[in-house]
This record gives sequence, structure tokens and C-alpha cells, in this order.
Amino acid sequence: MIFNSKTMTLNNTDSVPYLTYNSLSEIKFINHAFSTRLGGVSKGIFSTMNMAFNRGDNPDSVTENYRRLCKSAGFDFNSLVASAQDHHTFVRKVGRNNIGTGITKPRDMESVDALTTNEAGVTLVTYYADCTPLFFVDTVKKAIALAHAGWRGTVGRIGEETVKKMSYEYGTNPADLVCAIGPAISKCCYEVDKACADEFYNLKDLDNTKFIFPKENNKFMIDLLEANRQILIKAGVKPENIALSDLCTRCSSELLWSHRATSGQRGTMCAMMCINK
Repeated sequence: MIFNSKTMTLNNTDSVPYLTYNSLSEIKFINHAFSTRLGGVSKGIFSTMNMAFNRGDNPDSVTENYRRLCKSAGFDFNSLVASAQDHHTFVRKVGRNNIGTGITKPRDMESVDALTTNEAGVTLVTYYADCTPLFFVDTVKKAIALAHAGWRGTVGRIGEETVKKMSYEYGTNPADLVCAIGPAISKCCYEVDKACADEFYNLKDLDNTKFIFPKENNKFMIDLLEANRQILIKAGVKPENIALSDLCTRCSSELLWSHRATSGQRGTMCAMMCINK
């Protein structure tokens, strides 16, 4: 397996691999990681690092995967708070009272596609297997967020909704945010039909020529990363503060879970981020 990225680093390749953004690693008050499909104990179609409890995997295996990833990436297993994603745009503020939700405790809410906190020692967890992860760090107010942007979340502007939530809860100035986008299925591999493309065309304040690429037979290639980048810029994030992954999940399916590459027979990756104690 060849790993080649200018924006991300692959860590602990000899044990439990995980990805980090070079730009986010420079921010000393946070820890962050993005899992791969390697280094876990899951079997069959979930082999080996599956982070989702809701796909039919053995829950004990998923729990062990979390323990291994946390140990490898430097997170406290007892600090995790998970989302409850369904491709909408609700952003939930969480804190220490929510620790364990979706991991060691049942979900207490549905339809949570983004999480935010300003409390140290609370690790946010969101899930992916082609959809776009969005990382947010307020370097002044010391608050963080993770958001899940599939195509529905993207056209629903979940990135903008997350910025608004952080501004409301913490007084975040969007200009102080450092953000990262991806890894996700990229424009090389993300083909959609006209009905889906029309949803992106409805983002009329954006330059859609940079993220919608018509093909023959009424098909279109979509660049989810660029669409989300433009949405964040419209929300006030500085372009120079946004890092984009250069890894396509489908092209890198030996390393990363891809729904399309596996025809849905797959495990799930997670993004994690916390404010250090």
C-alpha cells in the first residue's frame, strides 16, 4: 500500500494506523484523528477496523476497536461522545455530562450530524465511509466541532450551520476558525444523477462550475470537498485556514472504507477530536 498525501500524515502504520491533518496537528490544545480500515479486530466484511455499532458487527469487536484506536491516537476511551447521523444538519453542543453517549451508553437523541464542545476532555466522534468529515477549531475561544457532510448535508450547508452554532454558543468569530475537509469520495469517483446534481445547482451563491462537472447520459461528477470549502468561506472562514484532504476514499479503498468501492459491504471510519485537559 502506497500512502501519498501532502496534507495528511499516516501514523502508527505498524500497529493501529490513523490519519491526522498536518495543519490541525500544529494546534497544541487539541488532539484529532481519522481512523482507517486497518488495525482492528472485526471479522468478515467489517475486517478489521469498523467503528460503527449499527451495521451488524459484533459490538464487543467495535468496542475493542475503539479501545485500540484510542490507545494508538492518544485519546481517553472514557471521554467519547458519538453523533447519531441521518444526513441532516442538526448541530449538538455536548459536554462532560454526555460522555459515553453512542459508545458505552445508548443514544439519547436521533438526527445529530454535528457535535461541538468547548469542554476539555470530551472527545467528539462522527462517522464516515465516503461522506465528508468537517473539522472546526476556534483557536481563540478554544472550541471545536466535527460535522458529517454527505451530499444532503452539504447542500443543506451543515458547515455553515456548524459555524453559526459555534458563534452562538461560544462567540466564535469565523475568521478565527481553522478547518479541515475530508477524506471523502472525490470528484474523480463521485458520480450522481441529475436529480442530485440539481440540488447542488441550487447553491446559487457558490461557483458551481468548480464542483459540478456534467458528463454524458445525464450524469454528473461532484466535488464534495470544494462545495464544502466554498460554503465555509461564505460562512466567514478564511480560505487560507481551510485544509482539504487529497485522499479519495474510493481510490484509497485498501486503506479507507468506501461505501461505493464495497457496494455497501463495509465497515465505517470515524473522526475524533478533543480539547486536551
